[in-house]
Amino acid sequence: QVQLVESGGGLVQPGGSLRLSCTGSGLSLDNYATGWLRRAPGKEHEAVSVITSSDGTTYYADSVRGRFTISRDNAKNTVYLEMSSLKPEGTAVYHCVAESALRLGVWMSPFEYDYWGQGTQVTVSA
Repeated sequence: QVQLVESGGGLVQPGGSLRLSCTGSGLSLDNYATGWLRRAPGKEHEAVSVITSSDGTTYYADSVRGRFTISRDNAKNTVYLEMSSLKPEGTAVYHCVAESALRLGVWMSPFEYDYWGQGTQVTVSA
């Protein structure tokens, strides 16, 4: 059974940092494009970042580029999202997602991903 389990969410002040983790079971994340989508209250899912399976190329939404970093530890079968300079609009549930045959031209579409984690809440507030 495939599972993606997120951790690391919480409450952080504006300008602060958090690191999210996504650990896979039942699949090897280095064989999947793995990324993060977030959903703020009352809004649609928004793609944040993805790391490809083939060569580890990373992609970021314009809203987070330069502040967020995605990485993968194959030995731990875990993908990380390092978030810094967090803003209140970053408040959302962050979902880890994975896809074996991601079409890079539409990586930002939530419909591209077959596997989803339950999500971890990130709240950015003073």
